[in-house]
Amino acid sequence: MGIPEIEKKTFEEISDYQFAELKKLLEYVNSNSKFYNKLFKQNNISINDIGTLDDLSKIPVTTKEDLQKYNNDFLCVDKNKIIDYITTSGTLGDPVTFGLTEKDLQRLAYNESISFACAGINSNDILQQMVTIDKRFMAGLAYYLGARKLGAGIIRVGGGMLELQWDTIKRINPTTFITVPSFMLKLIEYAEKNGIDYKNTSINKAICIGEPIRNVDFTLNTLGRKIKEKWSEVKLFSTYASTEMSSAFSECEFSKGGHHHPELLIAEFLDENNNSVKPGTLGELTITTIGVEGMPLLRFKTGDVMIHYTDKCECGRNTLRLGPVIGRKMQMIKYKGTTLYPPSLYDILDNIDNIKNYVVEVFTNDIGTDEILIYAGVEDIPIHFEKTIKDHFRAKLRVAPKLLFRHPQEINKILFPEGARKPMKFIDNRNKH
Repeated sequence: MGIPEIEKKTFEEISDYQFAELKKLLEYVNSNSKFYNKLFKQNNISINDIGTLDDLSKIPVTTKEDLQKYNNDFLCVDKNKIIDYITTSGTLGDPVTFGLTEKDLQRLAYNESISFACAGINSNDILQQMVTIDKRFMAGLAYYLGARKLGAGIIRVGGGMLELQWDTIKRINPTTFITVPSFMLKLIEYAEKNGIDYKNTSINKAICIGEPIRNVDFTLNTLGRKIKEKWSEVKLFSTYASTEMSSAFSECEFSKGGHHHPELLIAEFLDENNNSVKPGTLGELTITTIGVEGMPLLRFKTGDVMIHYTDKCECGRNTLRLGPVIGRKMQMIKYKGTTLYPPSLYDILDNIDNIKNYVVEVFTNDIGTDEILIYAGVEDIPIHFEKTIKDHFRAKLRVAPKLLFRHPQEINKILFPEGARKPMKFIDNRNKH
C-alpha cells in the first residue's frame, strides 16, 4: 500500500478537500446530533456562515466534560446501526461510550492500514499484537482490522504472558511487535534470564503505543534509548492516537513526527484561549473527525499539548506532523498505555469500604514513564485485599497501580499538611525523582 494521494497534495489542495468534507459534516451533525444542533442554536451559529476552514473557529470547542455529561446526545444514528461499542478509559470517573457503525469500522481499518504502511509494514509482515482486543478497547480492534485490510498476518497474543510471547516468536516468526514500549524491556529481561537469544529473532520493527519514545527534537527519550541499547536490531515507530478521534498519527521511516491523515481528521492547535498557534510552537491538539457516522466530533480538545510541523517530510508526504506530547492538561496521567486522570482513580477508591482515606502520587520512574503509587489508609487488611483492589482497577481502567497500605492516621498527615486549606489527594512528583 502506497501513500494515499491526498497526503501528497499541496497544502492548498488538502485544505480545499477538508473544507468540502467539513461542509458535509456540518450538515450531518446539524441534522443528526442532538448535542451539536443544540450548540449551534445556543450560539446563533448558521452552518452557512462557515465559508472557509478557518471559520471553524466560530464554533465553540467540544471538551471531555461535554462527552462525559452528554454522552448519548452525540450519537447520530439509530442504535440498530451500531454494531460495536467501545469505551474510553474513564478519565473523568466514568468511561465515555462510543458506538461504531459498519462504516466507522471500515474507516478504523483504513486508518490503521495506512498507519502500518507508513511504518513500512506490508502484506509480507506478521504482526504480534501485545495489547488486548477485548475489554471494550478500541486500539486492539483497530490494529486487528488494519492488519487484515493491509493483508498482513496478525497474532492476537494480548498483553503480559512473557513466556507465551516468546513461544509465539519461536513458533510463528513474526516480524513486528504492536506494544506498549515499556513492555519490551520486560521481554528483554525475561529473555536474558532464560537464555533466549532475542537479538537473533525474526522481529525487526515495533509499533510503540501509549507511551512516548521521543523527545521534542525527535531523538529517543530515556525509554526509547533503553530499548535500543538492548535491542538495536529493532526499529521503533512512535504513534499517537485516541478513542475519540478513531484514527492515529504515525511515524514514517524518517522518525520526524506522527503523520496526519487529512482524509480522516481536521487538526487544529490551540492556546489556552482557544486561539490557533503557529507551527513550531506549543498548542493543544483539537480535532474534527471526517467520515465518522456514529459519533462524529467537532473541534474536540484532546487535552494533549504538543508542537506541530508543516514542512514536507522526506517520505513524500505533505501533511502536517505531530511532535511528542509535551504537556498534560488537568493532571493527565499516561500509565502503561492508558490515559488516566485522578478522578477516575478516586471513583474506584471511594467505593471500596475498607479504604478510609488515600493519597495518589504520580512520579517518573527510571525508564521515563509515569508511575502511580496509591497510599491507602486501611485499619485491617482482609485476605487477598490487594488483589481485590487491583481487580477493580483492571475492570474499570484496564490497568492497576501500585498500592501501599498505611494506617489512616498516617495518611491524614499527608492529606492535610500544615497550612493546607483542603485535602491534598493528588501529589504530582513527575520529573522530580
